[in-house]
Amino acid sequence: MGPCESMKAWRWRGRAGAFGAGVGVLLLGLSLAQSTPPQMPCPAGRVPQDLKQPQYQDNPEVDTGIGFMANLVQSFLHTVQPNPFPTDLILKVANEFNQDVLKSVLLYQVGFLVCVAIGILYIVLMLIVGFFVACCRCCDNCGGKMYQEQTSGIHCHRRALYWSAFITTVIILAGNICMFRSNEALQVSVDQSKVEIDNTLDNLHTYLIAVPQQIDRVVNESYKTVQQVSGNLDAIGPQLGSEIQQSFKGTLDPALNSVKMMAQEVTSTDDHLRELNSSLVQLQSNVHRLQANVTAVKNSINQTISRPTCINCMVLQPELQKLTLDSSMTIPSLSEFQLAVDEIVNADLRAKVREVEDYFNSIPQRVNNDTKDVVQSTKRQLEEIKTQISQVSSDLPISFLTNASDFLEQLQREIVNVTPDINRAESIRWAVCVALCCMVLLVVVCTVLGLLLGPLGLSPKADPTERSCTANCGGTFLMMGAGFSFLFSWVMVVVLLLFLLGGNVYTLVCQPWENGELLKFIDTPDVIPGFELGPMLGLKTNLTITDIYSDCEKNRPLWSTLHLYELIDLGDLLNVSKYTEDIEQHFENTNITLSIITFLSPEDQKHLSSFPVKAKDVDFTTITQQINNISRLNLSTTADTLDKLANAQPDSVIKKELRGQARDLRKIQNDIDSTIIPQQEQLNSTIESLRSIAERINGTVGEVLSKVGAAQDFLNTNTTQIVKSESREFLDCQMGYFTAYADWANITLTQQVGRCGPVAGAVNSVDIIVCSHVVESLNAFWFSLGWCLIFFIPSIIFSIKLAKYYRRMDHSDVYE
Repeated sequence: MGPCESMKAWRWRGRAGAFGAGVGVLLLGLSLAQSTPPQMPCPAGRVPQDLKQPQYQDNPEVDTGIGFMANLVQSFLHTVQPNPFPTDLILKVANEFNQDVLKSVLLYQVGFLVCVAIGILYIVLMLIVGFFVACCRCCDNCGGKMYQEQTSGIHCHRRALYWSAFITTVIILAGNICMFRSNEALQVSVDQSKVEIDNTLDNLHTYLIAVPQQIDRVVNESYKTVQQVSGNLDAIGPQLGSEIQQSFKGTLDPALNSVKMMAQEVTSTDDHLRELNSSLVQLQSNVHRLQANVTAVKNSINQTISRPTCINCMVLQPELQKLTLDSSMTIPSLSEFQLAVDEIVNADLRAKVREVEDYFNSIPQRVNNDTKDVVQSTKRQLEEIKTQISQVSSDLPISFLTNASDFLEQLQREIVNVTPDINRAESIRWAVCVALCCMVLLVVVCTVLGLLLGPLGLSPKADPTERSCTANCGGTFLMMGAGFSFLFSWVMVVVLLLFLLGGNVYTLVCQPWENGELLKFIDTPDVIPGFELGPMLGLKTNLTITDIYSDCEKNRPLWSTLHLYELIDLGDLLNVSKYTEDIEQHFENTNITLSIITFLSPEDQKHLSSFPVKAKDVDFTTITQQINNISRLNLSTTADTLDKLANAQPDSVIKKELRGQARDLRKIQNDIDSTIIPQQEQLNSTIESLRSIAERINGTVGEVLSKVGAAQDFLNTNTTQIVKSESREFLDCQMGYFTAYADWANITLTQQVGRCGPVAGAVNSVDIIVCSHVVESLNAFWFSLGWCLIFFIPSIIFSIKLAKYYRRMDHSDVYE
């Protein structure tokens, strides 16, 4: 490992960008280098999920079966009360009631007063007329005398009266059917209203509970974001350090790999050189040994063939001259090459690689150590941010929601308590209305029986005194129907009471509720003393119930419905950039230092540069040729020649010696084949490997020096900027988490929290329950009853007149 150069420090600098919800904690600007590797994208942070709106029960819908007479009754009421909603008159009545105000009230209610007057007049006249008719008939007047004058048009008159009575009865029967149906509809409305009101209150209660929970969800998400960033700060060493390592990796890995390969090449070369020297020494030793053996055998052969008894032995003399093993090898010196290899081996390239790897593996720990203090101060700042964001729940004026929720719970308990009383009252009301319906039905039944029995028993040509019992019963039923009509005329009192109640509820409550005038009336100043919703919520502008209802019908959030933006500057509440100055100062005083490491010292580079030159100077061809010369001697040929010569000798002693010398030569040849030849092949292989290394070593060394030089220049130039750039990226990632939360919190608070559609739904539900169901059913009942009572008048007239055509007369009259 070469000596480390001077230490270079970097500082985190910058400005925090404007951000809501705590981003300013980590936004520390760092000037980015112009030549830095591309930055990796931030790890995906947790993404807050959209708020789940509560599940509400279905709101009641208008039942067309209940309001079957709504259009007819409303048309009548609009005729009775054509005046607009009396806003000023109600205020006068509430503030100061005097004679002038009373006159205005009576003038406004003139339509109702006229109808009441007609109703009272109806009751009085019907009772008086009924009384006088009864008295008059008892005195045989007013048709009471049982005598009927027979005229030519009697049958025509009877038919006209019959059909008039029939049509009148049908109209009364239709009204009576409407009475029964409206009474049943009213009962159904009251029964359903219990469940519908309970569902409506449950929806409101669910809404009132859900709004604080949704706000708490927004605040809790900020805690999770702060917790995530705190975790990232705790892991700043592994996270930031690994990114710095990754930036170095693209340039350093090729350099380190090339140095590793170079170290392998040098080790391989050193091993081959040592093997070559060892093999050469062993080969020379074996050659000297074999040369001594060959020389001994050669001298023994010379002695044998020099004897006089050896016949034709001198022909071997030329062959013996060649019987020499060349043991003199002049190998070119490998010391320079070995010295170059030793210098590189001594440099220990592998140790340098390990040293560099250990250095860069320690980067995360260095980052962690150098940022320990600033991380702790930043985490303390994060706790302050949590405190600031938690103020959202306290700054929003939602405490009234809790009070309203408690009120709803109390209201539900009260409803449960009074439900039995309501059920009993409803049972009584239903029974009374059924009784009224039956009274009208009794009149209809009597009239219908009269209309049925009269024609069935009537014989047009019969004498009036001889009319049948059936016809007489028909006439009697008609008189009974007329009598009951007089007796039941007092029921008009019920019509008037229900008319005043239901008619005024519709004109003063339901109709203005439907067209919005009632809400505008509530918004009128001084209608509810001290009720000013805007100042109550702390708003600068006035807030009307009409505006709230309109926004809630569109299911808008509380943020826009209650104008909460006037109370809370959400951008300022979520913006904690005011903390960034302190954070910046902490980071200004914090240094992360990475020393510039040297891959290869100049001396190491010099040794590497000389390595291919020394390898090129080695003459591997000469070494190969000298080694191969050893194996050119063939002793087997000479041994074969000795065997032939021995066979031609008469002297057994010479023959034996020649054959023994031939065997010795063959042994030497076998020794050459088994020892020298393998050593030659091994040496040739080693030399060939060295030759291959020498041929490519120049390119390998050049590549190593090039990559190492590029890596060294990269470190020298970009280390500081890489650290700054990756640090900025790390901080920007933390900023991104807060930015994502701020955007989500802003959208959630302003667009999702407290969607008040259920409030408008509750108001509409009350409108449907009270007006569309109960009031319309009640109005249909009194309208149907009044309808029947009004048609009692023509029914009485037609019934009394028609009865005389069916009843049995006491006096006879014959038409001539």
